[in-house]
Amino acid sequence: MYRSQLIKSTTRQSQYTLRFLSSTTQLSKWNDIPLAPPDKILGITEAFINDSNPKKINLGVGAYRDNSGKPIIFPSVKKAEEILLSKETEKEYTPIIGSKNFQSIVKNFIFNNSGKDANGKQLIDDGRIVTSQTISGTGSLRVIADFLNRFYSSKKILVPKPTWANHVAVFKDAGLEPEFYAYYETSKNDLDFDNLKQSLTNAPNESIVLLHACCHNPTGMDLTSEQWDEVLQIVQDKKLFPLVDMAYQGFASGKPFEDIGMIRKLTQLANENKIPSFALCQSFAKNMGLYGERTGSISIITPSSESSKAVESQLKKLIRPMYSSPPIHGSKIVEVIFDESSGLLPEWLQELDNVVGRLNTVRSKLYEKLDKSNYNWDHLLKQRGMFVYTGLSPEQVIRLRNEYSVYATEDGRFSISGINDNNVDYLANAINEVIKK
Repeated sequence: MYRSQLIKSTTRQSQYTLRFLSSTTQLSKWNDIPLAPPDKILGITEAFINDSNPKKINLGVGAYRDNSGKPIIFPSVKKAEEILLSKETEKEYTPIIGSKNFQSIVKNFIFNNSGKDANGKQLIDDGRIVTSQTISGTGSLRVIADFLNRFYSSKKILVPKPTWANHVAVFKDAGLEPEFYAYYETSKNDLDFDNLKQSLTNAPNESIVLLHACCHNPTGMDLTSEQWDEVLQIVQDKKLFPLVDMAYQGFASGKPFEDIGMIRKLTQLANENKIPSFALCQSFAKNMGLYGERTGSISIITPSSESSKAVESQLKKLIRPMYSSPPIHGSKIVEVIFDESSGLLPEWLQELDNVVGRLNTVRSKLYEKLDKSNYNWDHLLKQRGMFVYTGLSPEQVIRLRNEYSVYATEDGRFSISGINDNNVDYLANAINEVIKK
């Protein structure tokens, strides 16, 4: 009896010891997880919030603020929400790639240019465009990156230097291999167009190439129509796959239909079978202010309607285990605004034009107040969109933060929506101080 009890006790002790050692091993593995660095852009907002200086300015995050420094909801969006509230009867899941209505709206808005692009219309009619709603622009980039990693002939993706900080991270996490191509000459604060062309010419055939449709982030420097023709000729010669990121449609001119010149060039080339396919990532976050609604799309232009069927099936297969289906509130807002019976489309277009007008006014005011005696600021007036790429050094940006509570990314990118009549003088004076020789 005693011996039997002793054996049982020893067995229990051994089991306890094994469980303890197993738990300790697991805990040590958790303790080995390194602390990740803060996000370069979102970390700025955290530092800004913790700053007690009443004159502090946040020029980091690319979200619109009005002239009083407050975020807004477009009146047309509020009206669309009121219509939804009065008519909605359910909150069912949307299909994996979004509603047919949303897909149709995106295709018509971007590729048919709402009736003005015959080539885009032909691609739609021929069934060569596959559109999926995504979780805003970042979601669309991740979906297409995963798709290309699975099915495209090359994993090499060429991205402009500089580009949005998250581009490289998204592509790497999806298994692609980012490589920079020349885009901007920091010493001249201007496009480095000759080296841009040379970079693409030297790239391996069939590489993926990331192109910003308009309002290049972070520089705000866009190619001219003639320069796009030259770049797209290289795309044809090298058989590159164009991946277009269009996060700021409407912010170049104030008119969304005027900001898609390079898209129209691509639709023509695709319709003429000079390029077999391309992809477009798009978001309503900026131009409708639907930041938190996460409303965007990925469109893939395919060589044929048969290809489209296969592509759509694979998009569904890819998205299903990723996030299953997209959120519905933002996409329904888009559907209401583009519904002719709502009468909201002209209102939204005017509101967007007003937003861009304010940004352009602020850009001009800042330019006027900056000291030009030992620094050329002319590049600010050439740039378009929500940002100014100042050309300030990381050391100067750090001085702005430490001495004046002006928060911006260390590459010198300023979100001009954070500038208004109440702080433009303070900001200009701070910049003038840090650029003194």
